[in-house]
Amino acid sequence: MMSSKLRLIAGAVGALIAAQALGQDGLVLSGSRGQQKTLAIARTNTPPELDGVLDDPVWSEAAWFDDLHQYDPIDHGVPSERTVVYVTYDEDNLYVAARMWDAEPSEIRARQMVMGANMRFDDSFGIYLDPFNNKRTGYNFQVNPNSSRTDAVFETPTDLNRDWEGIWDAEARITDDGWIAEMVIPFKTLNFDPSNPNWGFTVERTIARKQEEIAWVSFNRQLNPAAAGLITGLTGVRQGVGLDVVPSLVTTQSKDFETGATVSETDPSLDVFYNFTPSLTGVLTLNTDFSATEVDDRQINLSRFSLFFPEKRDFFLQDVDIFSFGGLERNGIPFFSRRIGLGDNGEPVDLDVGAKLTGRVGRWSVGVLDVKEEAHQGIDSKNLFVGRISANVLRESSIGMILTDGDPNSNMDNSLAGLDFRYRNSQLPSGRVIESQAWYQQSDTQDLVGNDAAYGLRVATPNSTGWQGQFAYDQIQDNFNPALGFVNRSGIERTEFGAGYTRWPEHRWIRSIESGVNFENFDRLASGELETRSLFADLEIETNGGDSFGVQYNRDREVLFEPNEIWDGVIIPAGDYEFAQVGFEISGASQRIVAPSFEVSRGDFFGGDIISMEAEVSWRPNRHLFLSMAYEYNDVKLPGGDFTARLIQIDANIAFNVRWSWVNLIQYDNDSGSAGINSRLRWNPRAGQDFFFVVNHGFDATGVFQGLRSAESQVSVKYTHTFRF
Repeated sequence: MMSSKLRLIAGAVGALIAAQALGQDGLVLSGSRGQQKTLAIARTNTPPELDGVLDDPVWSEAAWFDDLHQYDPIDHGVPSERTVVYVTYDEDNLYVAARMWDAEPSEIRARQMVMGANMRFDDSFGIYLDPFNNKRTGYNFQVNPNSSRTDAVFETPTDLNRDWEGIWDAEARITDDGWIAEMVIPFKTLNFDPSNPNWGFTVERTIARKQEEIAWVSFNRQLNPAAAGLITGLTGVRQGVGLDVVPSLVTTQSKDFETGATVSETDPSLDVFYNFTPSLTGVLTLNTDFSATEVDDRQINLSRFSLFFPEKRDFFLQDVDIFSFGGLERNGIPFFSRRIGLGDNGEPVDLDVGAKLTGRVGRWSVGVLDVKEEAHQGIDSKNLFVGRISANVLRESSIGMILTDGDPNSNMDNSLAGLDFRYRNSQLPSGRVIESQAWYQQSDTQDLVGNDAAYGLRVATPNSTGWQGQFAYDQIQDNFNPALGFVNRSGIERTEFGAGYTRWPEHRWIRSIESGVNFENFDRLASGELETRSLFADLEIETNGGDSFGVQYNRDREVLFEPNEIWDGVIIPAGDYEFAQVGFEISGASQRIVAPSFEVSRGDFFGGDIISMEAEVSWRPNRHLFLSMAYEYNDVKLPGGDFTARLIQIDANIAFNVRWSWVNLIQYDNDSGSAGINSRLRWNPRAGQDFFFVVNHGFDATGVFQGLRSAESQVSVKYTHTFRF
């Protein structure tokens, strides 16, 4: 049951919403960057054939523009190559095409064929859409010359979540004078307001070998919903019935080699998406399956605080931006979806049923999530609830609240309420930006009374040229316990200052010079004593070829109030420790066939010494093959004992074509003394249809891939198909 405190807050916010709904639209802040670029587009009755050839009559009639500019390395510089972009639509889809000239077409980079994978080393063309034209939310769709697609959703007004995956299509082709891309974006894939004919829009082109980024509209060397032009004239668009039915069938065989037990299961699952309105989507999931989800990258933890792993499951990534709160990314977030469907040790927990309602109504963004988790490890089956609502205010800002109820890892009652205000203004003179976040949270946990609040404030000027800086202050009290969120450090008061300077010298060899300093201080709330103090300074130089060099200096003071076992059998006694480290890094440009990187640091560490090294080399000889090996090494010598921490990660990907890919991840670390293989064969004949053959195999190991002994394995076959109505 939700506590009376939460009911009171919910009632007050409900009254606020009702009052605000009768008010006027948000205020427009003063200041201007000049006339906003606008393209009036017309509706077509003859949709183009998606083939990477612009010979359809529709393209000769479509609205077009070619007034693009560089935004990197020269902000608003003249592009080295010409680009023409065409835009049109019909009642079901938005169509975008681009003809991209290139004086050296044989040098066009096109080496990524794995669908949804990173294209940072390839030539590419992308569009940014803000269907609500609210300068806070939007989508990114990107294609390379191989017709490989990737997409993302804005989780905050400036940060993209690239784990999101939508249904759309694209075809591209290299020609004698450059390359061509065609995109079709179904309106069924988007949330939008059908009464709004004006959408935020911009495009981006990357010329990889030149490290050149080109855009139609950009600001402060960035592309985001606030830095966009407009496409106008979108009327009479529809989402059909607005119903997506996504059945899946999964067959899994698991084996525990220690007990010899083998379990085979064949289970159907079903996801249903229904658009109550074009901007409000309901989702129902039954017997949810996550077997095809990528495994986590392992991390070495030499701190005394738990690590953070990002969400990768599609059900929770849908409309993920609506649930973001206060600009928080790690410690203190009220909702962290990985708390659901995963046990304390990362083992899967079945979800019987889940429902989600997300979208936008006028200025309001709404998110409601309710999931029923199966009983596990002595914890009863229960419903877990999250509610989030926010309103757009001013030009680029928002105010909102969040409620959670339920504890997935205990039988204790737990609930939370929070309020946040996010301010952003990109209309300042001289192209400057300022943003800030203020937030307050209160948890209510059975048997915990008092000291259960958290609050914070951050102000930043995230400018990409010249001076930038930030100040942050937050408190997380001892009993603050967001059971559906993430806290790895409580009972603290944190203060942070940061400043930096970025210069783009237009030099023959040097592309940019960045320098900065950051100070962070943690005090214990109970006693006011210092717990952690750190000072970090760095200098990084990037060349016009994409290589980078950097040096860092880090000085820390750590006060341990109790002993900490940092490694098996190695204990750091309680005490006051101060130490410093100096580091150096060099990284090769990612667009090259071979791209190495190396980082090393050395210094004091808790009364002893540490040498840390990270090395990685990637090899991409062609568009079908990618190999990468990363090695992390930490040699630690302490008064309480010495140890060496190692982590190895090997990626081996084969793309047979843009529809078939085989992605393999092999990992080993000597902290857990184990190695693992994750192998995923994927067939994606079209967007919304997938076949996966997934093998996960874990080994106990006595050394670096030595003394391997099978511990557990799982083989899964999954087929999923989206039916759109």
